[in-house]
Amino acid sequence: MSDYSIWMLEYAKVPDAAMSSLVYGKHNGGTVELPYCYTLLKGQGHTILLDCGLNNASHGEQFVKRFNVQNWFPPRDVLAEVGCTPEEVTHVILTHAHFDHMGGLELFPNATFYIQEEELASWVSIMTMDRRFRWLLTAVDTGDMIYAVQLAREGRMRGLRGDIDDVFPGVDVRLAKDTHTAASQYIVIRNDGKRESEDVFVYTGDLVYRHDNLHGGNPADPFYLPVGLASGSQTNLLMTTDSILKAVGDDMSRVLAPHEPSMASLYPSRVTKNGHQLVEVALGAGQQSYVH
Repeated sequence: MSDYSIWMLEYAKVPDAAMSSLVYGKHNGGTVELPYCYTLLKGQGHTILLDCGLNNASHGEQFVKRFNVQNWFPPRDVLAEVGCTPEEVTHVILTHAHFDHMGGLELFPNATFYIQEEELASWVSIMTMDRRFRWLLTAVDTGDMIYAVQLAREGRMRGLRGDIDDVFPGVDVRLAKDTHTAASQYIVIRNDGKRESEDVFVYTGDLVYRHDNLHGGNPADPFYLPVGLASGSQTNLLMTTDSILKAVGDDMSRVLAPHEPSMASLYPSRVTKNGHQLVEVALGAGQQSYVH
């Protein structure tokens, strides 16, 4: 029996994302629909969110317009589909600080947030650079950075240093330095609680946008293709991709990529009243299904 229920929850989408921004080198790949998701873990006495989406207000609204984000709904509506409220979320693990992964900080009033210490510091440093370097801030809301520092002052933003086992029971973080961002991290969920687990999932953040990044569009003879948007090393991204796949025993279905639309066909799912995909990856002991 699973220790955690795992739900991938779509909260918005981009109808016309450039394929080249998702898979490196796909310059003539046209556009594709890009779901925006976060993932909820419930079990072991915890309610944990992996990433926290964006806030379609203030500075966040500018990013919604810039990237043509549509059908955004706040966490209160999204979490209600699995019987949860934003106030019940007590912990949020942030994979990185881009606007669609860290922009919802203000929407979870009781949560403590966890991010790689170097990730937050790197963006503050970039904010001090000459205007000519502004491409580096393409997907970063500087307002989020300011709020994150305020949360740190309040003790609600915790900096992590490198790989850490059992941040919560059976939940590990792994640093992916100098990849998609300066210090992205991915989350390993050992859903049977065992150190040598036979029930592992990896939540990737943006280290993997699409399963195409895992197989290069050729599952019969796969090769790694890095994501299209990265401020770090593509070689490091490929090494991280390999580590992610090894963590799940090369089972691509266990790579939980929040921008991958096929997750809804790999696991039980349904379309919510707001037109979002709700994907039920696992059910913890005694917890009800919100799909069947």
